[in-house]
Amino acid sequence: MSRECWTPAHWAVENEDADAVGRLLAEGADPDEVCHGTTLLTHAIEVESDGALQNRRPLSVRTTAVLLAHGANPELADPDGDTPLDLALYYGHDLAVDLLHALLEGPGDGGRAGSRVVGHLARPHPGPRSWRLARRAR
Repeated sequence: MSRECWTPAHWAVENEDADAVGRLLAEGADPDEVCHGTTLLTHAIEVESDGALQNRRPLSVRTTAVLLAHGANPELADPDGDTPLDLALYYGHDLAVDLLHALLEGPGDGGRAGSRVVGHLARPHPGPRSWRLARRAR
């Protein structure tokens, strides 16, 4: 993926700069923007997970939380069909799973979203890398 064409919001997510993400969203950036096959939210979950693994530091959910607070759709799949929950489950990003689960089970939907999430959690989740390769091969 060519990083030269990333939007400012995707650059901020890549650098885990939650403050910059918040500023860009407050200035009108689309919280559901897609760039190079990834939404801001799925990008944030991947970056937070990879960063914790590669740098051996505690997992953070800050960028994910900022995006959700600014209206990012927690059910919006990326162009490959991976939802934020799919990626959070695969990466073992428990903080993001808990945040998404709480948001999707929120008041006002009569539990409908929550039942979808519970059903989703019961399905096996292959890794996104093999998943993406399989999807691209179709």
